[in-house]
Amino acid sequence: MELCSIASGSSGNCIYAGTDHCHVLVDAGISGKRIEAGLNEIGLKTAEMDGILVTHEHSDHIKSLGVLARKYGLPMYATQGTIDAIKEKSAIGKVDESLFRVIHPEEDFTIGDMRISPVPTSHDAAEPVAYMMYQGDKSMGIITDLGKYDNYIVDKLQGLDVLLLEANHDVHMLQAGTYPYQLKRRILGDRGHLSNDLSGQLLGKVLHDGFKKVILGHLSKENNYPQLAWETVRMEVTMGENPYKGSDFPMVVAKRDEVSELVRI
Repeated sequence: MELCSIASGSSGNCIYAGTDHCHVLVDAGISGKRIEAGLNEIGLKTAEMDGILVTHEHSDHIKSLGVLARKYGLPMYATQGTIDAIKEKSAIGKVDESLFRVIHPEEDFTIGDMRISPVPTSHDAAEPVAYMMYQGDKSMGIITDLGKYDNYIVDKLQGLDVLLLEANHDVHMLQAGTYPYQLKRRILGDRGHLSNDLSGQLLGKVLHDGFKKVILGHLSKENNYPQLAWETVRMEVTMGENPYKGSDFPMVVAKRDEVSELVRI
């Protein structure tokens, strides 16, 4: 299995995930041109994708969904709530509705040799999900846009080899920043985004001896820095009630405007 962030941040998200025989995109929130260029960097093409897994309908996750659907006929997997919300957005243009594949939270489905498990998340969208992916004894998780986590989320993230996890903002930067009060409230709320501190606390609950890699993603451009996210998450793991230190596992920060390293299991 392999995972690569083509772009990750509050201004646009697109993640590649796959196996030797199956390739998918998780979200398409940057231009189709950038997606193609990003896939080319890791030896793939958009035309080779077997589908797009959509987490939710916000524009930084679906910007080029319509373009890719029209140009390549890629099936789009999403919950019914997300599909209904996408249809109301004129920005993505006309899409062949037969390309939509309705998925249901907590009901696994397969694409090629990958089993995919949609996990419902707490975010201010219609019916958002995260995706856990499995092939044989290998597993990966992609979870961003998470206002809070609870025991259910902790349970769903157990036993993964690789996790791409949101570390959206530094709370102090956000509170002192220029965002309007209502937006600050939204981001800090239970249906907003995961702070660096909460990201580290969640990570501390799901680490295990076989963990291969942590990728921090969906960083805010205005309210975070890659180094700050990296250091805060590591510190939270080290200081948390778990047997690990933050330095025990390889951790990288997904880049906003560039392709990050291809992680292979």
